[in-house]
Parts: sequence; C-alpha cells; structure tokens
Amino acid sequence: PFLVMQPFNLVTGNTFAFTEEPSERAVKADGYCSRVLRAQSNRKEGNNEFRLRVEGDPESYHPGSTYRVTVTASSPSYFRGFTLIALKEGTEGDKDEDYAGNFQIIDEEETQFMTNCPPAVTESTPRRRTSIQVFWTAPPSGSSCVILKASIVQKRIIYFQDEGSLTKRMCEKDRPLLDCCACGTAKYRVTFYGNWSEKIHPKDYPRRANHWSAIIGASHSKNYVLWEYGGFASEGVKQVAELGSPVKMEEEIRQKGDEVLTVIKMKAQWPAWQPLNVRAAPSAEFSVDRTRHLMSFLTMLGPSPDWNVGLSAEDLCTKECGWAQKVVQDLIPWDAGTDGGVTYESPNKPTVTQDKIRPLTSLDHPQSPFYDPEGGAITPVARVVVERIARKGEQCNIVPDNVDDIVADIAQEEKEEDDTPETCIYSNWSPWSACSSATCETGKRMRQRMLKAQLDLSVPCPHTQDFEPCMGPGCSDEDASTCMMSEWITWSPCSVSCGLGTRSRERYVKQFPEDGSVCTLPTEETENCVVNEECFPSSCLVTEWGEWDVCSATCGLGMKRRERMVKMPPADGSICGAEVLEVEKCMMPECHTIPCLLTPWSDWSDCSVTCGKGLRTRQRMLKSPVELGECTEELEQVEKCMLPECPIDCVMSEWTEWSECNKSCGKGHTIRTRIVTLEPQFGGDPCPETIQRKKCKLRKCNQGQEQREKRRSKQGRAEIASEHPGCKMRPWSNWTECTKLCGGGIQERLMTVKQRFKTAQLSSCKDRKEIRACNVHPC
Repeated sequence: PFLVMQPFNLVTGNTFAFTEEPSERAVKADGYCSRVLRAQSNRKEGNNEFRLRVEGDPESYHPGSTYRVTVTASSPSYFRGFTLIALKEGTEGDKDEDYAGNFQIIDEEETQFMTNCPPAVTESTPRRRTSIQVFWTAPPSGSSCVILKASIVQKRIIYFQDEGSLTKRMCEKDRPLLDCCACGTAKYRVTFYGNWSEKIHPKDYPRRANHWSAIIGASHSKNYVLWEYGGFASEGVKQVAELGSPVKMEEEIRQKGDEVLTVIKMKAQWPAWQPLNVRAAPSAEFSVDRTRHLMSFLTMLGPSPDWNVGLSAEDLCTKECGWAQKVVQDLIPWDAGTDGGVTYESPNKPTVTQDKIRPLTSLDHPQSPFYDPEGGAITPVARVVVERIARKGEQCNIVPDNVDDIVADIAQEEKEEDDTPETCIYSNWSPWSACSSATCETGKRMRQRMLKAQLDLSVPCPHTQDFEPCMGPGCSDEDASTCMMSEWITWSPCSVSCGLGTRSRERYVKQFPEDGSVCTLPTEETENCVVNEECFPSSCLVTEWGEWDVCSATCGLGMKRRERMVKMPPADGSICGAEVLEVEKCMMPECHTIPCLLTPWSDWSDCSVTCGKGLRTRQRMLKSPVELGECTEELEQVEKCMLPECPIDCVMSEWTEWSECNKSCGKGHTIRTRIVTLEPQFGGDPCPETIQRKKCKLRKCNQGQEQREKRRSKQGRAEIASEHPGCKMRPWSNWTECTKLCGGGIQERLMTVKQRFKTAQLSSCKDRKEIRACNVHPC
C-alpha cells in the first residue's frame, strides 16, 4: 500500500490526513495530483515540534537560484514520513501550472518524487527520522509569491497547514522597473559600511591581510548588467572577485557608452574594519535619470577565493514616478563562480566550467568560515546606504515628496580623482588649523595626515599636508550681493493636539548684501505636522517630541534621545500605546587622534648586537604645542635586525677511559676516543682529534708466544686457547657494531675461558677484551 490524500484546498487553513489505499488503485483521477491532495480534515492542533526551513531563512527568493530545504523534528519528536510541495500563492494544486520551481533529490535512500504526484517529494522508505533535506530551485521571474508546505507522518497522521512552522512563504525579490516614469534627474550618495570583523565572523578570520578591494560600479540602464545572481561573471567581475582589481571592470563599464551615466569608484579599505571614529566610511556620489535609473557595484572580500558583496540593478525610480529618498541594504557575500576554494585563504582552484554567480550559504562546506550545521542565515558582512542629496528639473511624482532638495543645477561628479596609491596607508586628516588671517584678507589654513605604511616601496606616496584659502571669523568669501542668514530657529508647537496641523519656524538676516540689494531669502517657513494621528476615545493624546539630547559622544558615533509626555490617557480607560521615548544614533565630527606635528623619523640605530639577531630603534620628536591636544602617534619604533651569524666553535665529548693493551705480552698499544657533539659553524674553531693512542709494554714474550702473537695479528680472530697455559679459550668473538656512524666510535670483541686446568695460574687464565676505534671520519 501507499499513502494518498483526499483532494483539498490549500488556502482554506484546514489540516488533513492521508489514508492508505492499495497500489493498484494508484492512478490519476479527477485532476492533477488529486489523490495526493484529497482532503480529510483530521488534526488541527499546533505542531511546533516540527519545522520547515529554507537555508538562510530568506524572506524572498532570487529567480532561478537554488536553496536547501529541510524538515526537522526537535527532540524527542520524530516522523516516519513526509510530503513536501511548492505552490504558487492562491492556487489549489490541481493544475500543472500551480506548482512553482523544482525539487532535486539529495539522498535517494531518504527521499524520492511521489509516484502519483511528480512535483511533490516524499520519503523513500517509512522509518523513524528527525530530518530530511532536498534542493529547491526557484521559478523564473514573474512567478510572484510561493508557498512551501510540508506534511508529517506521525502515528499514521499527516497534516498540512497554511501557516505555522511547516509553511514558508517566499516572494520574488523586487525586480527593477522595466520603464521609469520619474522626471528630471537625481543625485545620490552611496556609503559603504564594512562589518566584516574577527569579533562578528571569528572562524578562520584572516588577521594579517583582511581588506575590502576598491569599490567599482555605475548608474546604468536596464540594457546593461554588471553582475546578477544566476548569471556568469564577466572578465571584469572575475578580476575584482579574484584579484581585487577594478581596472578591467571600469574598462567594461566605460565601453557601454550611453548605457552608463556615472562610474562609481571608492578606495580600498585596509584593514577591512575600523571604528567610525578612526576612519570614515568610504562614499561616492552619482546621478540617475529616467533611462539610467539602476545602480550596481561590487567589492571583493579579501583574501578570498572569489567572494564579493554588492548591489545588482538597485532601482532608484519609484512606482509613484519619483526618486527613492533612501535605500539601506545589509549585504552577504556571493560567489563569482570562477574559483572553487572554500576558505578565505584556499589555494587557487579555478573552476573547470565556470559556475553561475550565487549567494554563499551557511551549508556550502564544513570548512567554510560561514558554515552553520543548522543552515542559519549568514551574518551580514557589510551595509550599504544610498541617500538622495539633490534633484534637478521638473518633477512628476504622483505622491508629494516630503524632502525639498530640488536645486538649480546638479554639479557633475568630481573629476579630480584622488591619486593616492592603494599601497599608501594614511591616518585620517587632522582638523583644519585656524586661518592665518584674522581679518577679511585671504589667508591659508592647513591640515595634515601621517603615512602609516608604504606597502610597495617602489610606488611613492604623495603629500601629507593640505592647504586651502580662508578668511577671518565673520568674513564671507561670497560675492557682494550675498546676504548672510542665521540658522533656523526651532519649530513652533503644532497648531492642533491631534490630527493634521501646521507649524512654523523663523530665521533672520545676519548681514545684508554690501551692494545694497534686497535680501530675497525666506525668513519664515511652514510645514504640516501630526502630533496624534487618531482622535478617537480609545486614543491617548501626547505632547510633541522634545528636543534631542546632546549626543553621547563628542566625536564619532554616539546615541541621542528625546522624550514626550502623555497629555491625556484614552477616555475608555485602555492603556496608552504611544511611544514616549525615542533613541537613535548620532554622528559627530570624525574623531581625530593626531592634532600634532611631528619631525621625520630619525635613521635607524645600529643593531644592538655584533652578530646574530638583535634590535634597532628610531625616534621622532613632537613639534606641535601640547595645548593642541595629546598626540597618540608613537614617537619611537623598534624592529628586529639580523647581522651575520655568530661563529660557533666545535664542541667535543669527554675522552673515554683508555682501553686494555691490544697485546698479551711484549709491545702493544692502547686507545681512547671522543666524539663531536656540535660541528663548527659560521667560521668557528675546527674540531680537534677524536682518537689518541699510547704504547703499552707487558712482560717479554718467549719465542713461542712471539710467534703466536704474530700469527694472531695476521689472522685477526685466530687466537686459540693453547697460548694460555693451563687454559682452553674460545675463539675471539666478532667485533661489535660501531657505537657511532661518524665522528669516532668504538668497537670491541671478547675471548672467554672455555676450560681451566688444575695447573693453570689464575692470572693467566681469564677472559679478555679488545677495543678499537671506528668511523673516525667527521659527520
């Protein structure tokens, strides 16, 4: 038998049960997958012990991208079988076109396509299990939202749900509008905030060489694609992804001619992360118009095989025919498909057949720095903020824009590019000095920065001081027809306590034009305001927000807060749900830790040793007055130095004891040896002798003994017992192995008593041992 279901409506919210029927009845009837989807309402209680999860927990899908889908049971629960389907939202599953995307089997022993409903996936064999996984490829563009659903077999009960932990709704990621209806042009600033750090992404974090490559991108039309998920990387994208070089990418962009409005470029960041009070986030400005309203960029995560982050065809034209005011996106890394490495510092492994661009996931490889065995979302490594800063020309947005940033002209992007080589690492610029002129005569002011590192000595690093013209306090370098205005005074209270009202603010003329002309700048402005949106009895009335408190930081990133009070609680006695406290981040001027002038570094001192490893130092002096602030730059540097190695003399062991005489009578010799324990190095004293000999003289041999001694000397080991009166001796043993392979060793052999006669003298009948030197060559 096999498990089938009664037909059911997937959007009713009911739960359903399978029934068992013989396999001979498993044929299609009354509609596509009708047997699988035959409904019998059975179980309606919750099922939080089971969960359907899409890898990375995305809220939207990229058309054509592949995702890992898992169904899990939390301990001690389990399930015997399951059914997994993917339907277009709002369909009932009784037609072929109701099903969205395609499943792919990962483990055929665990999962298979359902026989009588091919789009559905089920278990291969019923048994206890706590998890299954399959791949699901998202449908093509235009498929709108998709509902992934799982049913669970537990004690013969299976149920589907339209919401809950076994249902996942995903919609297609917003695609750029094919045609833009906005008017005029708009100018934007894009700011890149790197968040890739050892604290947030600790696994295998590359401490020494972490960086973001130079950012490259463009504002462009729909006819040009820099990069996109499911596409293939161009040569320019490949060079950014693998080498961090934007040169080829910029060349490709500029070749597109009128399809591109602005080339976007930002400098590389070494290291990848620093607090905002140490280094400002890189930014660039660009423009868009009706035909070139998309923005794309990319930057390499370095070091890495071919990993990047960026935006692809971000549409800044709204459906209301206006220009988006602000776009904020958290970024996760993506794989360019040109290198198969799985770790930050994997060796080069070019893909044999180029793969498609795809987002990295937490289940790509166990060695991946982003690996999570549970398939959770990757923590973003960066954030990009795109803010509108100006508009030009007649606007035609349907919904009124609440930001008045229309200007007479949008200046062309800065043509003068920063020519600082990427191999020169500087501190931030110090604050501007006071103007050299205290009057309205033109003077100069100065700022400086310090060269922290020169990564390539062959590439010179440019100036560390910057000057600009200035005038004394209260002076204006504008033309004589300009009038100077004060800052705006705080807004007045809203004219009503609930609903839509108005408020106003004022400013005044500080200085009238010198040429006597009339100052035409407005001194008052009015805007709509809403203090309490609802004026119902169940609504509570609150005051307007108070002024923001002073930022908690004097420089860099801090926090500020403001409060308001409840004027009147709800008339019906309910609880007031209005917020009375608001906290937000605040950015003060960049923190500078270098308000000081320093002399150049002195020459390095001599090395602290005459040979081998030592240290050397260099210093510089503080030139600026102490009252300008504490200087935190180092005034002394120490580095290691290496001179030719110190000579090492030969070292010998102690002498051994003198050996026994090599003769039993007459003249012989005895030896002692020693070995080399450390060879001389780097010109040290050579090794002395390793063997010493000296003569030894015993009692004079008689004629027979003398002949025997000569015969023993010739035969080596032929000495026999007859030369020892009263004894019968065994022959000499073989020489033992040398105690050293080189540097002088010792060998020995033995002759032992085999039989002692009664007439034998004790002194002449005993075991004997001989020693000789061996392997005396140096090691």
